[in-house]
Amino acid sequence: MFNEMMRAEIWLQDHLDSQQGIEDLASRLGYSTSQVRRRFKQCFGLSPSAYRDTLRLEKAARLLAFTPYSIQSIASRCGYQNHSAFSRAFQRYHNQTPRQYRQALRLKLHHNPYCQGHGGDPPQYVIRRAPSRQALVTRLYRKERGHPLTALRKWTQHAKGVESLPDRLRQGQTIALLHNVPLPSDMERIDVGPLVDGSEAPGIAIPASFRLLKLPAQQHACVALECMEEIPDVLQYLICEGLPQENLHANGDALQVEWDEKGILIRLPVQPA
Repeated sequence: MFNEMMRAEIWLQDHLDSQQGIEDLASRLGYSTSQVRRRFKQCFGLSPSAYRDTLRLEKAARLLAFTPYSIQSIASRCGYQNHSAFSRAFQRYHNQTPRQYRQALRLKLHHNPYCQGHGGDPPQYVIRRAPSRQALVTRLYRKERGHPLTALRKWTQHAKGVESLPDRLRQGQTIALLHNVPLPSDMERIDVGPLVDGSEAPGIAIPASFRLLKLPAQQHACVALECMEEIPDVLQYLICEGLPQENLHANGDALQVEWDEKGILIRLPVQPA
């Protein structure tokens, strides 16, 4: 049952800007709407509609903080057809209007902990365009409080079905997609798994808890790191100082973190301002 509800949760995330309802989700899963609502709430503690509303408002917060998009545009990108309805929902959830939230968070983010902890030196980054790639990922949900990055290196201990993957994949380069860093989230989730070569993907037996994820060709701000705990501070620097100097901004897509025995690389999807 959990694998099915995980697919339902991923569907909700992928359709935040859509007006498709729970009936469409139930039809896709082959269940009645009442079954989906009941089983989803058993797994995630909220109804599918309430869960999607939370995802929409958390996405709106990221776009307000990291992009120059207008509030009207952000409302549309998060599935709200009415600007006033979006503003009311946002204020109920975040206790601030979208404009107030954007102003307050940008002031807070400009307090840069990375440079303070490295003698004033900013992280070294490059802007690079990556080709389209594929990864075999599972989704991890962090229910306990604590640093969301501490379990990444030991992700195979938390994911179901890992033992079914070939050794070459389990021991190769791993990628994680972080959907909320550096902002906090009530719905913390991370997609993680091995990068796979496009030619070998069709021959892989995919465990039930995994899915083949296509990563589009994108432009990224790339930074090599020594430890994962630096990620939030580095990301904060890029968003507030590094990218504006390049006339770029984060586009709101998930941060990509790659690692193997050689080190750690983060890729922040960006686009021209």
